Amino acid sequence: MTITQLQYVLAIAEHRNFTVAAEHCHVTQPTLSMQIQKMEEELGVLIFDRNKKPIQLTEVGERIVAQSKNILYETDRISDIVDQYKGFVGGDFRLGVIPTVMPTILPMFLKNFCTKHPKVKLLIEELTTEDLIEKLKNGHLDAAIAATPLKEDKIKEVPLYYEPFVAYVPENNKLYSKDKISVEDLDPQDLLLLQDGHCFRESILNLCNFRESRNDKFQIKSGSFETLIKLSNEGFGMTLLPYLHTLDLGEKEQKKLRQFQEKKPAREISLIFHQKHLKLHIIEALKESISSIVRGAIAFHDVEIISPKHKKTR
Repeated sequence: MTITQLQYVLAIAEHRNFTVAAEHCHVTQPTLSMQIQKMEEELGVLIFDRNKKPIQLTEVGERIVAQSKNILYETDRISDIVDQYKGFVGGDFRLGVIPTVMPTILPMFLKNFCTKHPKVKLLIEELTTEDLIEKLKNGHLDAAIAATPLKEDKIKEVPLYYEPFVAYVPENNKLYSKDKISVEDLDPQDLLLLQDGHCFRESILNLCNFRESRNDKFQIKSGSFETLIKLSNEGFGMTLLPYLHTLDLGEKEQKKLRQFQEKKPAREISLIFHQKHLKLHIIEALKESISSIVRGAIAFHDVEIISPKHKKTR
């Protein structure tokens, strides 16, 4: 039994197809099939049920896959230990970022981080929170930046910063005349939201503690804050924005921003990673780089963290 064979087993278990698994492993399909057959003959069991479409794991195959993940992790851990011992911060690092954070946080820290750690190659992917968690657990990401707390099994969360919510109120809105607003001022029938799948949307639903309205205005949903701002300017309602997103707005738009009264509702943005935390030296470098830069941009302290997990109504 070899490390390569275990890698092939995990690829087939993930893709449920020998051809796709072979492409993923950069080998020919006959080569991969031969190695799996050789491993099964050595063990005296079938790992995969090839009669089912897509291919399924056998009962013992499920246990072999689970143990293979542990073995391959420990193998990678050896290289990680050596890198940390040598003080080497480098290599490929797969980082996932949620869509509502990607446009603001990357321009703030990326250049500084790359300059300070030139041997690290960041492979950055924009993903929803659900996809980030799945990829972290499957070992397809080294870390991710997401809104927390998530309280996911086997996922560690290290807070980076706390970002307040800011209201964007058009001139024709009844709240425009107020210097500051409260959560109680928010009207669900007048609030534009991001579309389903965005954790910022779920945080707002939790903040306001309401179910979704069937009002036509409230049903206008978008995947970008820019669209919500434009819809708001056209009189379709108000919206809420993360604080960092408001820093790049023009002078005209800045006049429509309204802060919340104390305590300010905010979201917690964290670096999340698997509890086995390979490449911890790079994770620590990312944490230091992001926290030091963002801390200067967000000067709010008296905030109330709103969970991105949607509360189920009864």
